[in-house]
Amino acid sequence: MKSDMRLVVLWMMGTLAAFLVLAVAIRALVPALSVFEILALRNLGGIVILGVWALLRARGHFGAPSRDGITAPRPLWLHTTRNVFHFAGQALWTTGLTLLPIATVFALEFTAPAWTVVLAVLFLGERLTAGRVGAVVLGFAGVLVILRPGMAAFDPAGLIVLAAAAMFGVQLITTKRLTGSNTVLNILFWMNIMQLPMYLVAQGLTGRAPLILPHLTLAMVPALIALCSCGLLAHVCLTNAFRHGDAIVVVPIDFLRIPLITLVGVLLYGEAFDPMVLLGSAVTAAGILWNIRSESRGK
Repeated sequence: MKSDMRLVVLWMMGTLAAFLVLAVAIRALVPALSVFEILALRNLGGIVILGVWALLRARGHFGAPSRDGITAPRPLWLHTTRNVFHFAGQALWTTGLTLLPIATVFALEFTAPAWTVVLAVLFLGERLTAGRVGAVVLGFAGVLVILRPGMAAFDPAGLIVLAAAAMFGVQLITTKRLTGSNTVLNILFWMNIMQLPMYLVAQGLTGRAPLILPHLTLAMVPALIALCSCGLLAHVCLTNAFRHGDAIVVVPIDFLRIPLITLVGVLLYGEAFDPMVLLGSAVTAAGILWNIRSESRGK
């Protein structure tokens, strides 16, 4: 498909808006719900939205009837592996969102590509190129700038988000493998189906029964709608952006998440502006862009 910069920008605007609204929605629900309850609600909303979408497509409500819908999760072990690690990553990321400034959480999340390179070399036997080494080295150099271990500004909660990014690295590798035999719709639908009971069981183990409805109020409805819709919308927009443009164009726009979420944190939550978060993010971004550029030249 020919690259179309206008469509890339439009889809990335949707991606950025969806991720920002999702973070704000989670913050709005935290006072009443636990992390596991919030993520269980997100999965439940995803099942409903994706199920209805698949049904409407099958009946031809969006053009010709499509058979490219929801099928059995094959291979089951790979779906299960992906969703166990994604479950852990989401729980850790959301926990970090309740403990750290939003900008720090988003910045540390962007180390996931560096983790992906390390894991792909260790477990998939992929070749270690100069660009990939650069992505790993600069990625973790960015982490050191953001977390500043050994200094007064160091917050151990940052390690939670760093662990989440590692989990997302496994999720990215397994997703890449699954796309060979599954549609994006199928992967996302089974993701929600499999992870919903995981979050409910995890909630039960905390000692508080996963009875979410008694804790909900009418004032939470906008945040709930945003939670269920924006989580899916962000992935849909990002996927379409990659379809209309190369990664070397899409990824720099995606890094705008960091300054934008920094602004949200300052304006909505009175969080202090930390220039080191932006600097660390820029270092990490440089590594990722170096790898993308070298991979593009290699191809």
